[in-house]
Amino acid sequence: MIPIRGRTLAAVALTVAMGGTIGAAIAHGADGARWWAHITFLADDSLEGRETGSPGHKRAAEYVADLWRKAGLEPAGSAGFIQPVAFKTRRIDESRSSLALIRDGRVEPLSLGEDANFSLRIDPAPQVDAPLVFAGHGLDIPDRHINDLEGLNLNGAVVVYLATTPASLPGPLQAHFGSNAERWRMLKAAGAIGTITIANPRGLEIPWSRSTLARLQPQMSLADPALGEYPGQQLAVTMNPARADTLFAGSGHTLHELFALDDADQALPHFALPARVTAKIAITRSEIESQNVAGILRGSDPSLRDEFVVVSAHLDHVGVGEPVAGDRIYNGAMDNASGVAAILEVAARLHESGQRGARSIVFLAVTGEEHGELGSRYFVAHAPVPARALVANVNTDMFLPLFALKTLMVLGLDESDLGIDIRAVAAELKLTVQADPEPQRNRFIRSDQYSFVRAGIPALAMKVGYDPNTPEALTAQQWTAERYHAPSDDINQPVDVQAASDFVNVVHQLALRIANRRSRPKWNDTSFFKRFSH
Repeated sequence: MIPIRGRTLAAVALTVAMGGTIGAAIAHGADGARWWAHITFLADDSLEGRETGSPGHKRAAEYVADLWRKAGLEPAGSAGFIQPVAFKTRRIDESRSSLALIRDGRVEPLSLGEDANFSLRIDPAPQVDAPLVFAGHGLDIPDRHINDLEGLNLNGAVVVYLATTPASLPGPLQAHFGSNAERWRMLKAAGAIGTITIANPRGLEIPWSRSTLARLQPQMSLADPALGEYPGQQLAVTMNPARADTLFAGSGHTLHELFALDDADQALPHFALPARVTAKIAITRSEIESQNVAGILRGSDPSLRDEFVVVSAHLDHVGVGEPVAGDRIYNGAMDNASGVAAILEVAARLHESGQRGARSIVFLAVTGEEHGELGSRYFVAHAPVPARALVANVNTDMFLPLFALKTLMVLGLDESDLGIDIRAVAAELKLTVQADPEPQRNRFIRSDQYSFVRAGIPALAMKVGYDPNTPEALTAQQWTAERYHAPSDDINQPVDVQAASDFVNVVHQLALRIANRRSRPKWNDTSFFKRFSH
């Protein structure tokens, strides 16, 4: 049981159930108890990790819809609170698949699972035989005078690149240009047909030995062809950094050398590799349907109520997978039952207090985030209100209340004038605010706020913050290494429930402030993302 100021959550809940005063219960974390109660349902083994399209995910969606009905929200889906989303799924058949290098006429097989894995977020060609070219970071950004592709012949080639970005780029741009879809847009324009990606070990959040377990799980894309992100890509491979030096044999370069240059933020060389890659990819395909869940708290101002602030969190996790320490259920308590519980709590607080903003607020629990922010991408493209009416997004994903909330990490802090709003809310609550202290982790594009950003809608995402090289930073790092996308992200883990309740209050106050401001949120003139505005 998780202690709260010397008591347990069960004791707090019992205080309320037995008629104790609400004030006394809240003083000991009753709202934290309600937040935790949502997590205990959503992360229960019976929901089997809430994989997109699974029965467990559907139960979670129905749970959210029921609570939003009780919170007085208006249904905003095409089927009540539910917005059905269609997906195409692909699962690798490794028994009929292979990957190899051809060098000097010799075939050098690569072991799937140990040396490399196919990414099936794309719909790959059944067979590929192509030359290899190393293109540094694989970037072509004229605005920043970066062109890793200059002088390379990429026509019909598979491009090998390090999955990092130059530290000279601001954090949000490191994240944007570091996305697979954005890189593919550049590489496709240069004539490439596929990619082989190598992560720098210094940035690995999940060790290869654990991440490779997910390769046999189904991977997904949206069934709506207009929302495809990898047109023309025939091959996508992720290499194990510990085995990837084999790609550079005979090139005059080593992976150790390239990692050293990357770590020192020095320019990477670009060169053709003296090898070809050959692949056979056998896939089992199917189609599924999953659920976004959306409800509207209608605004109070007739002149502003037709503008909408979206408060979002993703409902899905990664389901049932290969066992770790004998456990096959990846419960996703912090990722992201915690975020869904937070926005459920915000909706409940608004209902109980009778508060309404001048603008309307959309509460949105999305599916498919773990497969590339697919549910939010679908929602933005098929919103229940005109796209122009969506004025801002506040997203909550794995905010990690592992220690007291003193600092608020804000992704997108300096990209729009929402930064003014969150700084004001934080000041009122006596919190300090920080931009992402670890921009190399690309967090700005790794959750659903990015779907709104790409559509030109100002957005923020927030987490419990910490300064580098502190005990809090170490706690967050250990959590990521041990529990992120692991079965141990369950309800049996240390959580600071007071920090969670304080974080919910931030989301609550921020949503109201944005809903009540007279001016429509806008991108800062200095923001790269302003160009996406309509």
